[in-house]
Parts: sequence; C-alpha cells; structure tokens
Amino acid sequence: MNEDRLAELVRQMLIEIGEDPGREGLARTPMRVARAWSFLTSGYRTDLKALVNNAVFKSEANNMIIVRDIELYSLCEHHMLPFFGRCHVGYIAQEKVIGVSKIARIVDAYARRLQIQERLTAQIAREIMDALDAEGVGVVIEAKHLCMMMRGVEKQNSLMTTSSVLGSFHEDTKTRTEFLSLIQRARESG
Repeated sequence: MNEDRLAELVRQMLIEIGEDPGREGLARTPMRVARAWSFLTSGYRTDLKALVNNAVFKSEANNMIIVRDIELYSLCEHHMLPFFGRCHVGYIAQEKVIGVSKIARIVDAYARRLQIQERLTAQIAREIMDALDAEGVGVVIEAKHLCMMMRGVEKQNSLMTTSSVLGSFHEDTKTRTEFLSLIQRARESG
C-alpha cells in the first residue's frame, strides 16, 4: 500500500468537502488517515497459510471446541463505515486442533478488509474448515453497522446476526443445536 498516495487522496477529499487541509487540526490528518487505513485493511496483505501454519497440532480430540466473544472490527464495503461486534467460532476436530489465538487472528485477517458481514462469516468458517480438515465448523457473528446507525435509516439498536455452518454443523441438527446452545448459554451466564 502506498501511504503517501493515499494521504494525497485524503487531502483532496478534505478539499472536496469544503475543508482546508492546511489548517492546524488537519495538517497531519491525511497521513494519519493513510496509516489508519493501512492497518484497517491489513487483511489484504495477510498470508493466511503462514498465519496458520505453525499453530496446527495433532490431537485425538473429537469434541466440540468453541471460542466465544472474539471482538471484531471491519469496514462495510458499501459505505466504508465500520461495523463491529463479536464472533463465535466452534469446530469439531478430526486429527488436528489450532492454537486458540490463531482463531482470533483468522477473524482479524478477514475482518480487516472491505466486507459484508455475510461473506466475512463464511470466509472465517471456510478458512478454519480447510486449515484443520475439521469434521465441522460453525461461525456466528453479531455486529452493529454504523452505515445503519449514522446515516440512512438511523436505527441505533439494530444488531445483525449471521451464521455459517459447514460439515457436521450443517449436516447434523444435533451438532448445530449444541453449538448454538453453548454460545447462548455462555452469553446468558456471562
């Protein structure tokens, strides 16, 4: 990413909206915005194979493994405004498990792109399924979208929930129900 070029584009945007990019409060804003966008879109430059590679371990576990309440921040591809919330991931291992922090890093790698929540949910599920050759994977994301809160319909308390279920989570109603029940029960007790 060329941060200098992006900073110049931000400077031009400030002019277009009627601001003076040379005034004291805005003089360094274009570069700050460029650096922020570099971070917020770092998922495009994340090598997921390298991210996961050293954290997959052989295991005889075949029970359900769940990581809940992973904080998530992304940008809506339609208005480039943030959406944020929580991601819950569950999987049933066959012969491999993944280091718990890598699940959060996978979430971040896909969230730090221009996204729609539906695709983000599916991408996380697919990445975990493929990395582990898991028996099944379930991902649920609950998020608030500033494009709905700050503009448009201006609904402050709306919450979007999406899910993606693969393998046994898709094929077996009991498995899917257990996953959804466990993330709900943990939410109620927390």
